Amino acid sequence: MKHMRNISGTLGIFVLAGSLLIGCSSSASQATTATSSEASQKSQTRPYTDYLGHAGNIPVSPSRIIYSGETFGDMLALGVKPIGGFGYTNQIFEDQLHDVENVGFPVNLEKVLELQPDLIIHANTEEKEYEQLAKIAPTVIFDTFAPLEERMTQLGDILGKQETATKWLADYKRKSEEMWKKLKESGIMKEGETASVFTYYPGDRLFVMARTGLSQVLYDTNGFNPTAPIQEILDAQKGFELISVERLPEIAGDRIFILNTASEEAEKSTQELLKSRVWKDLPAVKNGYVYFIDIEKSSSDATTREWLLQKIPEMLAK
Repeated sequence: MKHMRNISGTLGIFVLAGSLLIGCSSSASQATTATSSEASQKSQTRPYTDYLGHAGNIPVSPSRIIYSGETFGDMLALGVKPIGGFGYTNQIFEDQLHDVENVGFPVNLEKVLELQPDLIIHANTEEKEYEQLAKIAPTVIFDTFAPLEERMTQLGDILGKQETATKWLADYKRKSEEMWKKLKESGIMKEGETASVFTYYPGDRLFVMARTGLSQVLYDTNGFNPTAPIQEILDAQKGFELISVERLPEIAGDRIFILNTASEEAEKSTQELLKSRVWKDLPAVKNGYVYFIDIEKSSSDATTREWLLQKIPEMLAK
């Protein structure tokens, strides 16, 4: 009897071991299949033509992306963190960039090669740079000055994040409409008011902003209007334009936004402007409708724009 119990116990162990082996074999097979499927998906490519007409193949599911452009926050809003960018100090999303490598501006080709990207999204339109990058990995030239909806829709397509992009745009549109509505209902701003954005660059160069940065946010359908000279710059599809101080009276809007830069030389030029008679005679200045914001925090990228929906009412209420 005892002998039979031992035999039964031994058989039970063999049966259990066999079951475990079969289970492990099945699990290993499933894991191998899943890994193979994932690897296959990552290796798959599809044709894509960028806005400058460069045609090529890009990954269906890119995972090692370098995004070299001003609107890095577009990627973050879609839940994608590139492995490289060109260094975004003082941005409102800077705390999310500790593991993002700086590939430089102009782009450092050796650094790009070192990172082994499977996709490069690049803002610079120089053909020579495109050809150099395209030898390293599939490269898409991207228009960072394009309107938000256009950018996010295109990135959703490039990254395979169409649904995420559509949802983000719908949420942003709702929040934006609510912000402008509250500003007008509260009397903080009036219907039809104009606005203008200016900044100095080193070399005593004064620029009026148009298709890029804060202007994109302000010139929302429900927001401020550009003045006639700025509308001409927008119609010419320019991001900004160099102007003389003497032109300020014709270009400046009912509200003026000044972008602060980190350059001491540019800051000196700004301070000299603020002391000038031309500046002091502007209606916006006399009415106290002048606002200052760091240029890095005035980007038109998706992540910063969400932040600006809270920041703009705070600025206007002061």
